[in-house]
Amino acid sequence: MKKSLYTAKYRELVMKIQIPEGEGPHPVLLLLHGWTGDENVMWIFASRLPGNYLMISPRGLYKSPLGGYAWHEQRSKEWPAVDEFRPAVEMLVDLVKAENKLLDALADGGSDNGASKEAIARADFSTVSLVGFSQGAALAYSFALMYPERIQLLGGLAGFMPERVENLVASQPLDGQKVFITHGTEDEIVPVEKARRSVELMERAGSNVTYCEQQAGHKLSAACFRALESFFATHS
Repeated sequence: MKKSLYTAKYRELVMKIQIPEGEGPHPVLLLLHGWTGDENVMWIFASRLPGNYLMISPRGLYKSPLGGYAWHEQRSKEWPAVDEFRPAVEMLVDLVKAENKLLDALADGGSDNGASKEAIARADFSTVSLVGFSQGAALAYSFALMYPERIQLLGGLAGFMPERVENLVASQPLDGQKVFITHGTEDEIVPVEKARRSVELMERAGSNVTYCEQQAGHKLSAACFRALESFFATHS
């Protein structure tokens, strides 16, 4: 049965929220879209993730010149540095810390809006899991390196590591952190070498990386979709 999505807005963040069934406490998962995406595009991954998650898919803070939204201001054609993602990271951390205000932000809930707010109230926001696609993966990596104590599980899909992260990586903030990274060898938007660099840097930061590389474009192969599902089923 298809689950309902609810709309909410907290400060500048517009988001869609999927409410889990059961009493909780529900773990929280943020779905982070890529460049030109929005709060609607990441739900293709939701069916492969455990159903007990309270899932939140926020919209990027900046309008993309090609339509949709982005997680940093595009100032050049170079790959963005980690500090360019800091405003978005700080906004997401603020969202997680302001869980009670999220209850008041919930809208379009219909007749079961009260029950949905109760589900949010039962969620555990002390740590969150992140699944990011493309630029959303870069945001997820930035979040994890800046706020490692806030991370439960991390998935980077067809993404890249931001530039100038070496100082953050050097202190090994992700000691033992479980990370899933996947990429296609035929990706013409984010070269596969970017994913391999992400694996190397995440391991240098102390994390335990599961890596799935298959012949595919800027998307997940069927095998890596299954690997993503297995990773979250095993470690959630």
